[in-house]
Amino acid sequence: MQLLVIEDNPRMARFIRQGLREQGYGVDVSPNARDGEDRAARQSYDGIILDVMLPDADGIEVCRNLRRRGVTTPILMLTALSTTTDKVAGLDAGADDYLTKPFEFDELVARVRALLRRGQAQEAAVLKFEDVEVNLTTRKVFRGSERIRLTPKEFALLEYFMRNPGRILSRAAIGEHVWDMFFDADSNVIDVYVSMLRRKIDKGFEKPLIHTVIGAGYVLSAEGPDA
Repeated sequence: MQLLVIEDNPRMARFIRQGLREQGYGVDVSPNARDGEDRAARQSYDGIILDVMLPDADGIEVCRNLRRRGVTTPILMLTALSTTTDKVAGLDAGADDYLTKPFEFDELVARVRALLRRGQAQEAAVLKFEDVEVNLTTRKVFRGSERIRLTPKEFALLEYFMRNPGRILSRAAIGEHVWDMFFDADSNVIDVYVSMLRRKIDKGFEKPLIHTVIGAGYVLSAEGPDA
């Protein structure tokens, strides 16, 4: 899942980015309204965390502009202003939720998860492929009756595979969706994580599901890549 954080305070931006990355999300950061609005309109994000007080424009106006431009990505607004009037203004501009600073990081994560579930309301809370089941709410993974315990990044990687069964996913696509736009395409970290995930999902089971497509990437399939 890929998130965009529009926050001008470098310390706050680093805090949010690092914490969300540890939860398995890919995170891009924009330091101002102009750059953030442009990225949000050009790129496909699963969610946006938008500070209200930005140096070059009001976050509420950014939110309003994005909705006018047809961007439907769920938006969580952050603000030091806690009055009902301020919250109503943000929600009326098209925001989906509001979080007042200072906040506990656990609450931010919970709000983000709820926001993403809301944005995907048309989708089931449980992803299934063959005998693999991924619960997006509880973040539990099963293969058959066996519980598979994954790290946050492994979970994010499996979720991306489960949302794209049968589709060959290039390393670039995986890097963009599971890591972020600054991912080093020359790094072997994707291969390492796929290998770790494969050991947990496939090892000990009769039918392997995660396959390497030489020169192209990886695919989640009940058959081999050449089938």
